[in-house]
Amino acid sequence: MWAMIPILFRLLSLILFLGLAASFGSLLGGQAGAVTGSIAAAVLVFAQQARSGFKVLAWLDDFKPENVPNLSGWWDDLSAKLFHYLRLHQRQQQALSSALVSFRTAAQALPDGVVTLDSRGHILWCNETAQNHLALKLGSDIGQPLVNLVRNPDFAAYLKSQIWEQPLVMRSPRTAAKILSVQIVSYGDHQMLVLTRDVTQMEKLERMRRDFIANVSHELKTPLTVLTGFLETFRDLPLSPEQQHEYLNLMHTQASRMQNLVEDLLTLSALESAGTHKDGEAVDLSGLAQRCADEGIQLSAGKHDISVHVEPGLKTQGNQAELHSALSNIVTNAVRYTPEAGKIEIRLVRGQNDLGQPCNVFTVKDNGIGIAAEHIPRLTERFYRVDRSRSRESGGTGLGLAIVKHVVSRHDGELDIQSRPNVGSTFTICLPLLRASAAKAA
Repeated sequence: MWAMIPILFRLLSLILFLGLAASFGSLLGGQAGAVTGSIAAAVLVFAQQARSGFKVLAWLDDFKPENVPNLSGWWDDLSAKLFHYLRLHQRQQQALSSALVSFRTAAQALPDGVVTLDSRGHILWCNETAQNHLALKLGSDIGQPLVNLVRNPDFAAYLKSQIWEQPLVMRSPRTAAKILSVQIVSYGDHQMLVLTRDVTQMEKLERMRRDFIANVSHELKTPLTVLTGFLETFRDLPLSPEQQHEYLNLMHTQASRMQNLVEDLLTLSALESAGTHKDGEAVDLSGLAQRCADEGIQLSAGKHDISVHVEPGLKTQGNQAELHSALSNIVTNAVRYTPEAGKIEIRLVRGQNDLGQPCNVFTVKDNGIGIAAEHIPRLTERFYRVDRSRSRESGGTGLGLAIVKHVVSRHDGELDIQSRPNVGSTFTICLPLLRASAAKAA
C-alpha cells in the first residue's frame, strides 16, 4: 500500500501540470487554447521522458557505476534499481575472480601437476608443475587437445578408456629419466582433472628393494647350498680324515661368509636408522688411519708396494668404531682389487673440501684394475658389483661401500670416487675437523 503513494503522487502531479497548461491556454485562446496548451504540455512531458530514456540507453551501452545519469521521476527509480543490480553483479564478479585466483594460487603451490580439460579433452588450464611434467606451455597450449601434446600411446589409451581408478605410470615427455604417475578424475559437466606426480625416486627405491631382496636371497643361497651339499656328503659317504678336514674347512669358510653378510646387513640397518653424529667422542683420526694402514699391510702380506703418509694430531668427532669400519673398508678394497706388485698409497692430511672449508682428507690411491665410469654412481648401492666373479673371489659381501657411504654421511663428511679402467682408483673421504667445544672437553 505504501509503495503506491509515490506513484499516485506522480500521477496527480502530471494531471495537475496538464490542467495548469490547459487553464493557461484557455486564458489566452479559449477552448482551442486549452487544447493547444494540453497538447504542448503533453509533448513537453514526452520530450523530457524521451530524453531521460536516451540517457538510460546511453548508460547501458557503457554500463559502469561512475556513468550513472542524473535523472528524476520514474527514470530515477529505474536507474537506482539498475545501479543496485550493477553493484551486486560487480561484487559477485569480484568474489568469483578472487575465488578463481585463490584456486589457481593454491593449485600452483601443489607439489603435483594439475591440468583441467573440457569434455573433448582440450586444455583449459594447468599449473607450473604440470607444465614441467608434461612439457606444456600454458600461453600457447590453451584449447589444444592434451593427447596431441603428450604423445604417449599408453596415455592416449588411458584417457580414452574412461577407466581411471588406478593411475598410469609413464615416462615424462620432457625427460625420459623422470617417471610420472598420472591419474584422471572426472568432475562437473563431463570435464576432467589430470593429476601428475613425480615418482622417480619411489620407482628407484622400489627397484633397489627388489634388487636387495634378490641379492640377499642369492648371497645366502650360495653358501647354504655348499653347506647342504657337504652335510649330505658327510651323511651318505664314508670319508677319510683328510677329506673330512678339507670339507670342514670349506664349510667353515661358507659359514663365515654368511656370518659376515649378516653382520654387514645389521651394521647397514643400524646406520640407516640412525641420524647424524651431532655429538660424539673426539676420535684420534691419525691413529685410526695408521691402524687401518697397518691392517692393509698385514692383509697384503708383502704382495703390494704400500706407502703410508699420516699427518699426526688430526682429530674428528663421532663414533670411532664406525669410522674404523669406513676407513678399513677403503683400504681393504684397495688391497683386494690391486694385482700383486701393484702400488697403493694411503694418506691422511689436513686439506679442504669442495667448498673450500678445512677438513681431514683420507685418501687411498691404487693402480689396480680400475672401474668404468658408468659403474661409479652405483658403487655405494647395496650388493652392487662391477664383476661378480671377482668380488666372490676376493671374499667381499657387496655391502662395504654402502656402509662407507652411510658412515661418512652420518659424520657430515663427503665421499669421492675417481677411477679409470686399467689405470687405478682413488677413494677420498673428507671428515670435519674436531670442533673447539669437543676438543676442550676431550
